[in-house]
Amino acid sequence: MTDLVNEIRAQGFWLPDWLASTVIFAAVVALALFIHRLAFRLLTRIVAERDLFWRSLVSRLERVARLAILTAALSFAATVSPLTEYQASTLRHILLIAFIILVAAMARTAKHIWMTVYLRRFKLDAEDNLLARKHVTQSRIIERIADLLIVMVAIASCLMTFDAVKQYGVSLLASAGVAGIVVGLALQPVLKNLFAGIQLAITQPIRIDDALLVEGEWGNVEEITSTYVVVKIWDWRRLILPLSYFIENPFQNWTRESASLIGNVMLYLDYSVPVPVIRRKVEEILAASKLWDKRVVNVAVTDFKESVMEIRILASASNSGRTFDLRCEIREKLIDFIQQDYPHALPHVRAVMDGGNGVPRRQAAE
Repeated sequence: MTDLVNEIRAQGFWLPDWLASTVIFAAVVALALFIHRLAFRLLTRIVAERDLFWRSLVSRLERVARLAILTAALSFAATVSPLTEYQASTLRHILLIAFIILVAAMARTAKHIWMTVYLRRFKLDAEDNLLARKHVTQSRIIERIADLLIVMVAIASCLMTFDAVKQYGVSLLASAGVAGIVVGLALQPVLKNLFAGIQLAITQPIRIDDALLVEGEWGNVEEITSTYVVVKIWDWRRLILPLSYFIENPFQNWTRESASLIGNVMLYLDYSVPVPVIRRKVEEILAASKLWDKRVVNVAVTDFKESVMEIRILASASNSGRTFDLRCEIREKLIDFIQQDYPHALPHVRAVMDGGNGVPRRQAAE
């Protein structure tokens, strides 16, 4: 390497220092970019016929590799260029910052690759996806927190390369009383959500794709970031809530332990309708339905009203969406059945004239 450096300097002795440095830096950077582009074009062709993981991996590594090869190229150019002491010192500082950024980028890329490989085993579109949702939620929360920590450490490391910032940091640590309180108050929302994210990753009161009833709205957890949760409402609206909300406030999680749910349908019929007939019809409807998971079916009279009896029908399905559709199917087919076989049993009212004075009175039909 020493012989190569001396040879390059000997060949360009007749050029002014500034011009020689410019030529060397331009040539080295151009060569580095050419090598990078050639290498990744070749890699892209190699993985073109492979699965999505390998194509994504090459795409993810491209920017990191470009930064790495440029940093190495600039370091080599700084070694062989006739720079002044000030120029060399400034360039070393720039390269140090570039190296810190490179390490942070490599850490994020390694984290992303590890998460991708780990999560390939779990399928969110599976029928029973409880285990998959558990691992995906933990991984995504940890990934967001890791991203935040990597960026914070990288920024702090870059700032600490400046003498003024380093001296300020030391003095701040030396007198961390009032300053620490001020900084702590300023960062309270950030730290609150950061610790809430860690707690969510460990305890998992919510997971990706969980069905929630929160703030009077029903929806599914669509995304969990390092600071907030996105809940996709049934009508496609999005409800944005901070992470700390799910630690400090009560809410309903319909899929905490299992995606299966029991749905209920309420009927109000005349006392003349035989309940066993309704029970057999419900069982017939469920047996023919593709939505029923064949686990729960129950028909029971739960209350007596003044003119009707209350019949509760319970049926289970594999997830919240199928449960809702199953309830609708039961209602539609029961209404059709009752209209055809027991039309007199449907709740209705009639108006009669009271004493011929023209004043109508509503009465339940008998």
